Amino acid sequence: MNMEEYFDIAWEFIYALIQNGVATLDYLLNYLHFLGPIPVIFLLAAMTVALTRVLKKFIKTKRLVTLENDFQHWLGVREEAMRCEDREKGKALAKNIDKAKLNKAYYDYFLEGLLLGFITFYLPVISMAAYINEAYRSERLLALFGRDYILKFGDKEPVLFGGLFCFIISIFFIICSLFIIKWTKKRNRTSGIGQHSQNAESAKQFEEKVLQQSAISRCA
Repeated sequence: MNMEEYFDIAWEFIYALIQNGVATLDYLLNYLHFLGPIPVIFLLAAMTVALTRVLKKFIKTKRLVTLENDFQHWLGVREEAMRCEDREKGKALAKNIDKAKLNKAYYDYFLEGLLLGFITFYLPVISMAAYINEAYRSERLLALFGRDYILKFGDKEPVLFGGLFCFIISIFFIICSLFIIKWTKKRNRTSGIGQHSQNAESAKQFEEKVLQQSAISRCA
């Protein structure tokens, strides 16, 4: 069996997998269409974002880990060179490190991360966008929900938006919301640590003050 036959078999398997996946998704979504098009598309966007986060967490190549460690190593070496007392010498060393190792380490790490990002983020998003663009085209929207659009802005000359636009907006909304939640938690955690440190310092100062007063009392 030659390479072309292997590719043909692989493509047939992928095509059958895609068809079965689309059929399964169509069957499951039929039970949710009573909610309306916007909740259904938002749910698909949420599922897509959840899938990308799972893939990003569990799919990490050994090459990416190696390149990341290599990049962090040379970045640390460069930062150490920049801390040299002789500033001009430090800049020269940093420049040599950039040319010799750091630039290549960065580009290798960046390209590997970009390829992995395509698999873990862009591929699921593009696949779901293609499904929504086909499953919720104007004719099907009219058959399912009685109108050939999802959102309408304006009355005299209305601007109509379909499923793909709503899906993209939902993706951006969910990602921004997760980022804000993560940033808020991190800020609150940092504030809590700082407050705890202040309380501990205040308690220590109070204890030292009490000990000093106790010592003065005994001397008196």
